[in-house]
Amino acid sequence: MIAVTVIKCLSDNYSYIIADKDTGTVGVIDPSEFEPIDIEIDKNYKKLDFILNTHHHGDHVGGNLELKKKYGSKVVCSKYGKNQIPGADIKKGDGEIFLLGKTKFEIIHIPGHTLDHISFFSKNSKIIFTGDTLFSLGCGRIFEGTLKQMFDSLEKIKKIPKNTMIYCGHEYTLSNGNFCLSIDKENIILKKRIKEIKDKLNKNLPTIPVSLADEIETNIFLRCDNKKIKNSLDMNNSSKLEVFSKLRKLKDEF
Repeated sequence: MIAVTVIKCLSDNYSYIIADKDTGTVGVIDPSEFEPIDIEIDKNYKKLDFILNTHHHGDHVGGNLELKKKYGSKVVCSKYGKNQIPGADIKKGDGEIFLLGKTKFEIIHIPGHTLDHISFFSKNSKIIFTGDTLFSLGCGRIFEGTLKQMFDSLEKIKKIPKNTMIYCGHEYTLSNGNFCLSIDKENIILKKRIKEIKDKLNKNLPTIPVSLADEIETNIFLRCDNKKIKNSLDMNNSSKLEVFSKLRKLKDEF
């Protein structure tokens, strides 16, 4: 069993403290900054065994070195980067396993946003940490990779069990939802989700996690073969990649 604590960082980042209940092993996913993570660790755990990074951007690794210095943590990251992760100790590639105590995480390489981007997926715990690749109702911008890489990465994630809960890197859900609705105007499930999202935000609650099943019903970046979406874009005879590329361009301009 694993416990996940959502930690708000910076202006709209999420970091996650994860604790394996059987062994007491503690980790943090993408520590944007030191202080909010340190407060939670000091309050509830008094130790931090591992720091897990999905990619090298500063708003995901900003707390690495201070946390490592204070707690003696080991930093786990992608083997596909160019020594960009501060304090890197353990580098993992696609399909490899990382054990947090007794909790087994499979590494899934999901480039596009960056070339080094990975996710941490635990099938038994039904959770995945997707960083800035798959957001709730959205996907990441393309900074280093290609549109095809991002599309293929999202297709990879779509293949994991639908009851998996997604923990992503930012609170972008409402703006993402508004973009989805601008294209997918008749989606009743999407409209219901947006109402629920607004209710959570009004209560100062995170909109994360969300199930992959819900994302497949409402996230247009995962629905590039949907006839209504293709018709809305006047792309009825286009491939899924072509539809995705158009959607990403439109979102960049939204």
